[in-house]
Amino acid sequence: MKVEFQAPQGKILKVSGNCISLVGDDIDTDRIIPARFLKCVDFESLGDAVFEDDRKDLKGKHPFDLPSNQNASILLVNSNFGCGSSREHAPQALIRWGIKAIIGESFAEIFYSNCLAIGMPCFTLAKKNIKSLQVKAEKGSLFFEIDIKNVIAIEGSTKYNLELKESSKNMFLSGEWDATSALLKNIKLIESKMDNLPYINLNK
Repeated sequence: MKVEFQAPQGKILKVSGNCISLVGDDIDTDRIIPARFLKCVDFESLGDAVFEDDRKDLKGKHPFDLPSNQNASILLVNSNFGCGSSREHAPQALIRWGIKAIIGESFAEIFYSNCLAIGMPCFTLAKKNIKSLQVKAEKGSLFFEIDIKNVIAIEGSTKYNLELKESSKNMFLSGEWDATSALLKNIKLIESKMDNLPYINLNK
């Protein structure tokens, strides 16, 4: 059973959790969250609808339905994950299901940026390593501790060197990825600036 969603805030230094494997190249955002769910007023209910059509087709055998994966928080994927339309609902659905980080061969650029904006790191790793980890995750529990500063995933005594854009890493370590919190933190500065904008205060 999934825990209640809690949005990440501030600095993100480490991510840990069990891995869930999702095999397949070019998994697009329409598969991650079908278009009919884009009518939602907020993102809160999207976790239940993630991979809705794929899960129906597989009748309980989809990785996101297997009992052994229900506490997983690190997603293992293949190449060009998150391609297709630029809907932000896709990473929002994943994070609300419980995914905190994704490790894959490659990601669609807009999907990657949308994940960054909600505090969900997307790491890359070589194809052969990804496939090996997916097999391992499918056979049993695979638990990772991910150190964002050193960009490594640790499984017991084994370390995997991941890749993460330097700019993204710095944003996670500094907390600058969280634009909403940054705005709220500087609300007085924003209000002061607004008070001095001539086109806002035409009647003064």
